Amino acid sequence: MTTRPSHRSSRRRLAAAAITLAGLAATFGAMLAAGDAGRIGAVALVPWVGLLGVELGVAAGAAAGAAALGLYVAAAELAGGPLGALVLGVRAATLVAAGAAAGAVGNRLVASRRAERSVTALQAALIDATLDGICLTDEAGAVLISNAPLRRLSVELGLPAEGTVPERLIAVADRTTEPERYRQRMLALAREPHVTSVDEFELAASGRVFRGYTAPVSDARGGFAGRIWTLREVTADRDLERLRDAFVAAVSHELRTPLTSISGFLEMLADEEESLSETGRTYLAVLRRSADRLQRIVEDLLLVAQIEAHRLELRLAPCDLAEVASSAVAAAGPAAAEKGVDLVLSAEPGAPVRCDAQRLAQVLDNLVSNALKFTEAGGTVTVSTDRANGWARLVVADSGVGIPADEQEQLFSRFFRASTATRRAIPGTGLGLVIARAIVEEHGGTVSLESREGEGTRVTVSLPARA
Repeated sequence: MTTRPSHRSSRRRLAAAAITLAGLAATFGAMLAAGDAGRIGAVALVPWVGLLGVELGVAAGAAAGAAALGLYVAAAELAGGPLGALVLGVRAATLVAAGAAAGAVGNRLVASRRAERSVTALQAALIDATLDGICLTDEAGAVLISNAPLRRLSVELGLPAEGTVPERLIAVADRTTEPERYRQRMLALAREPHVTSVDEFELAASGRVFRGYTAPVSDARGGFAGRIWTLREVTADRDLERLRDAFVAAVSHELRTPLTSISGFLEMLADEEESLSETGRTYLAVLRRSADRLQRIVEDLLLVAQIEAHRLELRLAPCDLAEVASSAVAAAGPAAAEKGVDLVLSAEPGAPVRCDAQRLAQVLDNLVSNALKFTEAGGTVTVSTDRANGWARLVVADSGVGIPADEQEQLFSRFFRASTATRRAIPGTGLGLVIARAIVEEHGGTVSLESREGEGTRVTVSLPARA
């Protein structure tokens, strides 16, 4: 049986029935006019039988075939006498079979259309259920399909109902906190439909922050099929980041005063260390190490605050990476020996750069400290320098526990700690790599990381080399 959507099926059925009746009548008339039904043949009735079968199903198709047979027999008798039993049987089988077959095809077409509509409805429901506003455009940016969240956001933001996506977005440029930068980004997106991009913008009046993403979409053959655009509100995320920044800054400053006092009293106790018992000296050493560690944490927090505020200052001067690496290895030697890790220096002389030696030493100290923390006793940490293609490189490689591949993109995010660190209770704040990358990038360089879980990690710092 066939079932159709009520709003269109009735009209289509009536039209098919009318056309079928008209066609059968015209063919019957042509047979009479020809004076011999055999000259035209029963095959002339098949299209009309098939039409009704496709639209109304197997039973209707078979009935139409039987009706067509009746017209054919009537035309034959009026024109020249009765048909033989064999001829009549063949014609009957042909017409009825044609109608039934057409009905079966029609049923399959209906089922296919119904399945297609069902899939389309599910796909629409799926993208409408997402939090993100999503649309697909052609290469020029004209909207092909969009979901309900995007249409809602468009109304809330007051975007125009017409135009390409970049044109609609440019319309709110003057309401953002950085109108000119925002406008230039939208124009660039319009010019570069094959580029993947992630951008954020903030509305000046409301403080709402949105993140937009766009990327080309490929078809099954790898050709350009369109361009996806997504829009997500990230106001809550940004508010949380601001609160966290404010908290970190406040805590860092508040800790400095008591830490200064603690450090001062520890220095005073050091003068009387000889008079302390063995237990007292042990306690004093623990206090000193803890105070030093807390001091480093506070300094890291303050430095991150400076980096976020773009207030990181460098005192640039000529220096040699090999010397920086040698000093860092010497400083980390006792910690490596205590843990049973082999710390190796492989520095090529003649890798001059222009840098802030103190900040660069801080970078290397962070990297070597991380490598030692993540390497078990009996492992190796290698610090090497070289020069190639106008770049001076500093590499810290270890044979430690490594980092899972799905976490490596987050390693340069503030306070992020890899699962390999948390599982082993390895101490740290998740700020070392953030600070290292910021300092290196301020020097005009880059930091890259390669790691395999269970095999080790390799961090490469590349800086512009001096001639």
